[in-house]
Amino acid sequence: MIGYAFMGKAHSNAWRNVASYFDVPAFEQRALVGRNPDGVAEAAAKYGWAEISTDWRSVIGRDDIQIVDICAPGFMHAEIAIAALAAGKHVLLEKPLANTLAEAEAMAAAARTARARGVQSMVGFNYRRVPALALARELIAEGRLGAVRQVRAAYLQDWLADDTTPMSWRLRRETAGSGALGDIASHAIDQVLFLLGDQVTEVSGRLHTFTPHRPGAHGLEEVTVDDAAWATLALASGAIASVEVSRMATGQKNSLKLEIYGDKGSLRFDLENLNELHFLDATVPAREQGFRRILVNEPVHPYGAAWWPQGHVIGWEHTFTHEIRDFLVAIDTGEQPAPSFEDGLTVQRILAAVEESAAARSAIVPLDDSRVTAVPAANAAAVTEGA
Repeated sequence: MIGYAFMGKAHSNAWRNVASYFDVPAFEQRALVGRNPDGVAEAAAKYGWAEISTDWRSVIGRDDIQIVDICAPGFMHAEIAIAALAAGKHVLLEKPLANTLAEAEAMAAAARTARARGVQSMVGFNYRRVPALALARELIAEGRLGAVRQVRAAYLQDWLADDTTPMSWRLRRETAGSGALGDIASHAIDQVLFLLGDQVTEVSGRLHTFTPHRPGAHGLEEVTVDDAAWATLALASGAIASVEVSRMATGQKNSLKLEIYGDKGSLRFDLENLNELHFLDATVPAREQGFRRILVNEPVHPYGAAWWPQGHVIGWEHTFTHEIRDFLVAIDTGEQPAPSFEDGLTVQRILAAVEESAAARSAIVPLDDSRVTAVPAANAAAVTEGA
């Protein structure tokens, strides 16, 4: 694994625990890679890695390494992933796929070439592995909502609401690529595609930076990414999705709210209550209608059989355990894991279209088949097999 900070901690927890709950091929947590020798040594001891390195190139060249898990910042994704795939390593990569569309296209091409040699790759959109959202996809696919007309997706955080919060790599375009857009709108957009299995045909968007300067090591520094983003997505089915994201939403800690409205029913979800899905069946008599709460902890629910008795809730960290489980099983069976690098490229193209629209004062940007493709419906199986 390359990187040991926030995502490295989450992924390490999953690698350490997945075999305790799911039937997966045997593996070893061989090497943890980071730039700071002391920091990576401390992390490896805490997270269960056998050895450390400060040179990712030497590690991916080793014969005893078959999987590379990339948790490094976005500006490093393309170089590491392409090199690892060329070296014949299966690659799990944190979202978003890349910092630029050109990088994402090169990575998707490398993944296609590697796949022909039996080398697999997957993007870590972990919210596909929230049992409630996996169930939501099943209900939509079964037609329980009828024709979906409208989707509202809002991913809101407040960790930048204080103007004195210091600069970091996430606030510099050269290292982060974008701000809230790439960081959390990528999740929201991936959910729209994942839940509906639909295709985006048009995009309009707006970006805004509320705090243009933040304290750095040598005084105020310019923030070169967005604090918040808004987008309207037109879908091939005729549905319209609105996406709103912010890292300045005071009081919102990590709230991904999703609302899906069809002509036969509706769904509501909030990541801050991730064990719950709210479903309204509009086909029953009006006197009986109303949103009902489904506690998604039954053994029949996606991934549910691996965990606790009914009603004993799981947490955010379990989504990564599910992700690692699905990735390992896909490698073992030779099946393509989802979401693929091509799925990541689809999201990247939509993000780029939002930026293009924002630069043109929210002009509508069309997306044809050469720029964005739908998430295949078959990908649902890869998610729900963990049930």
